[in-house]
Amino acid sequence: MSATDVLISGRVYSDLVFSGVQIPAPGAEVYADAFTISPGGAANRAVAASRLGATTSLLSEFGDDPIGRIVEDMLRAEPDLDLAGCRRLTAHQSPISVAITDGPERSFVTYELPATELAWHGDVPRTAHVGVGEEVPAWARELRERGCLLFGGVGWDATGLWSDDLLTRLAGVDAIVFNEIEALSYTRAATAEDALEVLAGHVSVVVVTLGADGAIAADGSDRVRVSAPRVTAVDPTGAGDAFTGAFMASTAWGWSLADRTRLAVATAACTVRGAGGARSTPTPAEVGDLLAAHDDPAWGAVRDWARHQNRSALPDSRQGTLA
Repeated sequence: MSATDVLISGRVYSDLVFSGVQIPAPGAEVYADAFTISPGGAANRAVAASRLGATTSLLSEFGDDPIGRIVEDMLRAEPDLDLAGCRRLTAHQSPISVAITDGPERSFVTYELPATELAWHGDVPRTAHVGVGEEVPAWARELRERGCLLFGGVGWDATGLWSDDLLTRLAGVDAIVFNEIEALSYTRAATAEDALEVLAGHVSVVVVTLGADGAIAADGSDRVRVSAPRVTAVDPTGAGDAFTGAFMASTAWGWSLADRTRLAVATAACTVRGAGGARSTPTPAEVGDLLAAHDDPAWGAVRDWARHQNRSALPDSRQGTLA
């Protein structure tokens, strides 16, 4: 059995987050309530999975620019995140995103250089995440052939075309997580539920996240809807990525679709309470604190799992075992 639960590949962004503020009008100046620097992009998914107790590896690259080095140092300080698959590029500017958020919503300004090609040379993980904007890379196809459950990721379509060619590329992956806007835009469906059914015709496991309303998910013939615990949102940056990291971790642990979705929803809810995606992703104890007052019996297994986690027991104890 593989030693790696989750492999995350993709670009790590340096997120500069200004919270408690809206985008100023042209020529105006506004002041934020708070500011933070946080790893973003693929790092959001990787940190979320590792903090929950999944054995997690990140496949990415870092620039040697000053802000990029800060973000790299933050990731190297994560005790359970394996960065052996990462490399530092000399004379390279890390991708930078400025996020401006008033709590429920946020906007981005991003600068990035062309990405370099990544390849994984380690063991076969239980789950792996790759982008499906283009063809699935050969190394990821090989992992899938060897038993890895392959998750696909899509980004914001800056062209506004939302080409349905994407749907044909979903045959190259086993699972995918869309937010509601992405799901509706790519499928041209009228509702999130309709979009879920369209997507389920192309890929085995599909999740559509609904923000503060939770998520809906399909796995074969199984369908679930999970409402989110109510929280005060400070910054939604990275919440969707944190959701994906938690869903992948619990998939690697063999959880039911309902409990996978509940853990992912709770993880995202915790994340939006702080500024910066990776910086705010929770530990099991923080998930447990959130769910302590959430007495819905359907959440009992996830609530009990969070309560009984012991981080010092890793890696000998399987953190993913439901009570």
